Amino acid sequence: MNHPFDENYFRTGPYAQVSFAKYSQYWWSNRFYARLARRHGPPSGRVLEVGCGLGHLLTWLTDRYEVYGVDINEAALAEARRNVPQGQFALLSAEDLSAYADGYFAIVIAKHVVEHLHQPKRAIAEISRVLRPGGLLLMATPNLDSPMRARKGQNWIGYKDPTHISLLPPAEWLDILRRSGLAPRRVFSDGFWDAPYMPYLPTALQKLLFGAPGGLQAILGWSIIPLRMGESLIVLAEKK
Repeated sequence: MNHPFDENYFRTGPYAQVSFAKYSQYWWSNRFYARLARRHGPPSGRVLEVGCGLGHLLTWLTDRYEVYGVDINEAALAEARRNVPQGQFALLSAEDLSAYADGYFAIVIAKHVVEHLHQPKRAIAEISRVLRPGGLLLMATPNLDSPMRARKGQNWIGYKDPTHISLLPPAEWLDILRRSGLAPRRVFSDGFWDAPYMPYLPTALQKLLFGAPGGLQAILGWSIIPLRMGESLIVLAEKK
């Protein structure tokens, strides 16, 4: 399969500096998204993570849900199977979930996936199809309404990954969701975590100053940061 999501993907590019250790930013992020799923989704059933990567997010959900993951990165799926031995994983694209029946899942998580897709509308339609009525979609993608996009220019986090080929304004994403039968219930963000944003001020201090609200939200599992106060668009949407 000829695509950039190969064995080296998690060792290069934007992921090269990511720590996968306990209590790292990556660890807190996965914990946060899992808590959102548990708090706002159905209390039991099947959960699908689209673009599951190494499977770390799903490890937070195995006590309550039957967990599934799909990805197009074969090496990542092999690692996910080791990390989540009770999970069910498949080499599938988000744009074609035909292996699953209509209404099969209670929750679908798509954490920073849709921006990588050539056909994100098709993927969202597929996600809607496999969600049961009343089911939850938890989706995150770079926030083009972030005021830091203009400040950082081409160094903005949404632009630094060359595989981000479908960057859309939040209003367009929300419209796609609604047209696919998914009703947004909460729309919020995750704070400014991609310091530095200012010259001269030490990066460590900027991470503390700018990142504190997002860090507090992640630790407490809240969903309160306004959309324009963060780098990501995060949506909790219900299948109608």
